[in-house]
Amino acid sequence: MYTYDIRVGFSQSDTKHNMTIPAIIDTYQDCSCFHSEDLGVGIYKLEPQKLVWVINYWEVEFLRAPKYPEKLTVGTFPYEFKGFLGMRNFFLKDEQGEYISKANSLWCLMDWENMRPAKVPAEIKDAYISEDKLDMTYSPRKISIPDEEDERVKRDDEPVIFIEEHHLDSNGHVNNGQYIKIAFAYVPKDIEYKRLRVEYKTQAHLGDEIHPVLYTGKDFYTVVLSNNEGAPYAVIELKY
Repeated sequence: MYTYDIRVGFSQSDTKHNMTIPAIIDTYQDCSCFHSEDLGVGIYKLEPQKLVWVINYWEVEFLRAPKYPEKLTVGTFPYEFKGFLGMRNFFLKDEQGEYISKANSLWCLMDWENMRPAKVPAEIKDAYISEDKLDMTYSPRKISIPDEEDERVKRDDEPVIFIEEHHLDSNGHVNNGQYIKIAFAYVPKDIEYKRLRVEYKTQAHLGDEIHPVLYTGKDFYTVVLSNNEGAPYAVIELKY
């Protein structure tokens, strides 16, 4: 298990001084990167081999909202490797050691030169210590897109996001956290969300267009971020 202490920053907080969900996702992503770097199997090890970890799925539980300027512990560990896939848990704990968020994630190791999955090399897999997965909900990876016409939020002017440099990471595609930031621009801000699920379907690159569509349900919102032909890049589900 890999952990380190953090503090909720003002720049990570909303109008109620709560740490935002996109900030929590960024924190989790950084934690996994630091974990791999400290084990010697991070991006500086993978890049020369033309390898990169790409996330396929997030499921994040929010037991309560972290507050500015609260001190927290962030942690992560893998619990399974299978072929070209790696499964990893994350958590946030408060100063009393109580969980305030838990997360599950599914990652795929990619040969980015040929854009195909690559089996995880033994030297990389053996660098990690797998642990028993966290006690949390593990939903199916596929997220259903609502098809009922009355669930779609009608807009006179459907928004379009053009992918710019600030959306990209060092892999040259839109960073996984950016899709979540985009989705949060279209959901209500005054709701205490309990669960986030994100299914990543394909990668967006510089100059691409993202067309968000918001659907509402009884206790959830679904944001579908698609290309100009209607094929989804990512599907984001928020339950409250």
